[in-house]
Amino acid sequence: MAEASETAPVVNKNKKNRKEKPWDTDDIDHPHEDNKGGTFKEESSFATLFPKYREKYLREVWSAVTQALDAHGIACSLDLIHGSMSVRTTRKTYDPYIILKARDMIKLLARGVAIGQAVKILDDAVACDIIKIGNIVRNKERFVKRRQRIIGPDGSTLKAIELLTQCYVLVQGNTVSVMGPYKGLKEVRRIVLDCMKNIHPIYRIKELMIKRELAKDPQLANESWDRFLPKFRRHHLKTSEKTSRKNERIQEKDEARKTAGLEPVGAGKKEAPAKKVYTPFPPPQMPRKVDLQLESGEYFLKAHEKLDREERKRKEKQEQVAEERRVKRAEAFVAPVEDAAPTVEEKRKRRREQQVEEAAPHDDSGRKEKKKKKKKARVEGVDESAS
Repeated sequence: MAEASETAPVVNKNKKNRKEKPWDTDDIDHPHEDNKGGTFKEESSFATLFPKYREKYLREVWSAVTQALDAHGIACSLDLIHGSMSVRTTRKTYDPYIILKARDMIKLLARGVAIGQAVKILDDAVACDIIKIGNIVRNKERFVKRRQRIIGPDGSTLKAIELLTQCYVLVQGNTVSVMGPYKGLKEVRRIVLDCMKNIHPIYRIKELMIKRELAKDPQLANESWDRFLPKFRRHHLKTSEKTSRKNERIQEKDEARKTAGLEPVGAGKKEAPAKKVYTPFPPPQMPRKVDLQLESGEYFLKAHEKLDREERKRKEKQEQVAEERRVKRAEAFVAPVEDAAPTVEEKRKRRREQQVEEAAPHDDSGRKEKKKKKKKARVEGVDESAS
């Protein structure tokens, strides 16, 4: 008997009538097993505000929000007067962490995320992160440009970030809402903050693409990937260093042009003006307005005398300007100089002179010289017309 009692298995009194169920396996999700201690002793609640423009959308989808949270035993309320949403635990709540998920859900709804996407946060494998970018850049124009850089042309940069990090990203106002795995949230936060600090997202995207390709190789699993990743360093040069590098480049170009037989780049530029001689003494002090008035005697004039003097100067200046304008207008009416036709007396006088010259005796040498001169003048005239 003793041996039989030792070998017999010990059966729990509560389970002695229980029969085996072939469909009850370990992979089945048994409800209400998260909180085995029973209902919570205290109620937990969270509330968040939402902007006025989200009120219409939230009223439309609030029935879907209530239905999604009710499945997990969470009660929710929408306060349109104060513009707030709140969630709280009930006696039906069995998951201790679901209240934090519900809090994240109403936060995402307030930041512009659609209900279809926000409900996914209730899954244990999905987390969220709301990145505040409004206080990083002070200049409004610069802030808008850098925020647009996260989105990219036609949303291409944002799509690349979502594909590489397996996250949902929404840029809205002064925040960036992100949903996805924890590793992806970390990468997106790094990209967004670096972009607001003037580091373009393309650098981080290239790095993520290289890491994804390296992860496919099992031989590199236990090795460092630093030698494969690009190193982007921002190195700000001083003004003197920039100038010296610029001069070096110009000098190299000049030498290359000289070897090629061309003029150097700076050949046509003006010469720099001669440097002024340095003197340790300061320049003489300029006289004050009162000193100039004392020298001219204007300081001792009475008030009405000063007004008369200013009036006289103003009138003189007006007259001078008026005279200049009058002369300028009169220029249009001045007749141009024209060559007048010769009078009858001038024509007679020229005819008499020609007759006297023809009647005067000339030697043969004079005639020959005149012919040569005429011929030479004719040839020169032909050459000029040809050219």
